[in-house]
Amino acid sequence: MVRYEKIDALTLTELPFSLDWLSPETYLVGGAVRDALLGRKKEYIDLDFVIPKLAIETARKIANHYHAGFVVLDPQRQIARVIFPQGTVDFAQQEGNSLEKDLQRRDFTINAIAYNFHSQTLIDPLDGLGDLKRSIIKMVSPTNLEDDPLRLLRAYRQAAQLNFKIDCETRSTICHLAPLVRQVAAERVQSELNYLLRNALGNYWLAVAWQDQVLQSWLNNITPNRLNKLAQIESSAHLLEQQLATPFKFNSDMILTVKLTCLVSKIPEAAEIELNQLKYSRNDIRTITTLLRTFAQLKQSIIDKSLREQYFLFQATKNIFPYLALFAMVDQINLDWITLLMNRYLDPLDPIAHPKPLVKGNDLIQCLKIPPSPKIGQLLIELQIAQIEGKISTADEAIQLAKNWLNLKS
Repeated sequence: MVRYEKIDALTLTELPFSLDWLSPETYLVGGAVRDALLGRKKEYIDLDFVIPKLAIETARKIANHYHAGFVVLDPQRQIARVIFPQGTVDFAQQEGNSLEKDLQRRDFTINAIAYNFHSQTLIDPLDGLGDLKRSIIKMVSPTNLEDDPLRLLRAYRQAAQLNFKIDCETRSTICHLAPLVRQVAAERVQSELNYLLRNALGNYWLAVAWQDQVLQSWLNNITPNRLNKLAQIESSAHLLEQQLATPFKFNSDMILTVKLTCLVSKIPEAAEIELNQLKYSRNDIRTITTLLRTFAQLKQSIIDKSLREQYFLFQATKNIFPYLALFAMVDQINLDWITLLMNRYLDPLDPIAHPKPLVKGNDLIQCLKIPPSPKIGQLLIELQIAQIEGKISTADEAIQLAKNWLNLKS
């Protein structure tokens, strides 16, 4: 046991409720203690308390008193959450007959440190503080990792989050247990994967996780070349932003989506299966499969550079064109061409990226005396292409051209 008078980075004023609600045997545990010791501060509160008994009852009383949200997360293990405007506070019943026993069931030593607000003492039975000083992610035991295989992925996420290294024995154990990651709920795997894709150091640790065979049970199309592309995405985004005539910023969601596209199969149907298995949203899956399908169109537009080809490309991608542009940048597609297309996309008056039709379907039906049919849609497309090619510029010219086409085909 290691005792300290206080944790400088964590003050009582950060608690969203009075300390009087906590019994003397209540301890703050996990990431909040770790981050306080490291001097890391968050914009929102995320606290975990361990209580010897009546955890759910304590949480409910606090929630009722402060008119906060309340939810029971696990009735069997007696875990409940109180939701404040500033963040969340979880209360869990102590596992085992002592706090030390509870801490010994955690994932890594740096997360197995407890702090008592009443006595201002730090409880550290596994030398987690020493591993914090050494900047090491070290398992508490192989059994703890095996009991919850998500912890295998979490090692890489926390290494990226804290800029730590993974202890050699821990990494060896992770490699041995790697096949168990397939047993983890897809939503939990997706959450860890997304964190790594968003984090500045995540590219490196994703590559390490792949080397350790941890990702293969969920993403089996990853290659060293694809992992190398991840490291180019942020710099490619910055380079393209600097070239554009209109200010534009690739946000974190765009960058995450393009990174994920680099990791899944290049075949849209196969990529859809992978993403469905990981429980990604319909919108995410649609965006990524559209990127994969339209990438060939983009390359074709470079070859012939026709306005017609550009029109079809913008029609196929619509509002996800920036994702495609960034994906193409990483694939070494010509920067000048990507810049030209992006400038078209960002200009709401551009006739190719955002065409404004001269006539509508009903106009053709009435003026040409033809019944509704797929032919109307085909005519409208050809009229739009004729418009962007400068062949027509008025509604009357559009009607006349459509009439000429019909006469030629009759």
